Amino acid sequence: MGKLDGKVALITGGSDGIGLATAQRFVAEGAYVFITGRRKEMLDAAVKKIGEKNVTGIQADASRLDQIDKIYEVIKKEKNTLDIIFANAAVLNLATLPAVTEQQFDDTFDINVKGVLFTVQKALPILKDGSSIIINSSIHSIKGFEAHSLYAASKAAVRSFARCWSVDLKDRKIRVNVLSPGPIQTAMLNHAMGAKNTEELDANFERFVSAVPL
Repeated sequence: MGKLDGKVALITGGSDGIGLATAQRFVAEGAYVFITGRRKEMLDAAVKKIGEKNVTGIQADASRLDQIDKIYEVIKKEKNTLDIIFANAAVLNLATLPAVTEQQFDDTFDINVKGVLFTVQKALPILKDGSSIIINSSIHSIKGFEAHSLYAASKAAVRSFARCWSVDLKDRKIRVNVLSPGPIQTAMLNHAMGAKNTEELDANFERFVSAVPL
């Protein structure tokens, strides 16, 4: 028996990186998983990697409320319940303070903050009492890194969400937890770092890791 036998989970940003790895583990532990992503080809590939059983891919942009509604229409039709939400969808726009643009700000906060809030809010009617909400934050929410001010602020915001929602949802015994990973070699991080080759990528990653004390 798996630790998640019979559970139903939603993972946003589940087509690669941390989201995909989480979906694979959840399915291995017995859960049925809904994963979301903006790019259909990546989403289809992720469903195949997971094994095409006990998983449904939903193409959706987590920053758009109409598409969040679409996610829950699919879940209601197929399962009509949720035990776990992993709010993982995010973008990483790197820019030092003088270079930050309004578009970068809007993109970051629309997905990383607004998307998390309304993904969780719109799940509440089908989220079971005693269920689990997990939000993917980052070490950037508590430690400063060059050119990461937008990403760091967005991840600090969702930590505050979790503190408040734990109180808001206590009568339903819904747990709200935050993960704060350090540097992990995902496609999002690799793209944001803009390395031209493997050597540059490794050097940039080592610089990130060296800034983490443990």
